[in-house]
Amino acid sequence: MTHLGCGSFFITFNSPMSNKEEFFNQIRSGNLNAIEILLKEEPKLLESQDQRGSTPLLLAAYYGHKNVVDYLLEKGAKVDALDGSGNTALMGVCFKGYANIAKSLIEAGANVNQKNAMGANCLIYSVMFNKMDIAELLLANGATTGDKDAKGKSALDHALEQNNQDFVQLLEQK
Repeated sequence: MTHLGCGSFFITFNSPMSNKEEFFNQIRSGNLNAIEILLKEEPKLLESQDQRGSTPLLLAAYYGHKNVVDYLLEKGAKVDALDGSGNTALMGVCFKGYANIAKSLIEAGANVNQKNAMGANCLIYSVMFNKMDIAELLLANGATTGDKDAKGKSALDHALEQNNQDFVQLLEQK
């Protein structure tokens, strides 16, 4: 059994849970203090992957933990690391709707035009999930409008399919 202390709390690790499993649990919870302790003890956790291939940065972004995202980026997490489906942290926030995290990821150098295994990119996801603020941020940072997913549909095609005139107007201006 391992005990890690920080200030007024302790984290207890019982076998069989590994530090890696505990680290990913703390990432999902957004417990920055525990994450800092675990990463200091085992720096290689920064680029580890869970059972689905997600990195700590990808999960922190997906769960909306901006403080954890910023910390992981500061520690050198690879901003464009892919999960098992080829998704990046930026893709995750594009369908979840965390514009503040999208901004942090873009400022850290995230590729706004990265495609996943389905050929979709961040702009397509922002349109599909009706995240206008993120679509505007992506376009302001060089997102291309002509990319098509595996079904042959661009972001504009998805906007037209959804009869979303705000997105149609935005995308036709670009």
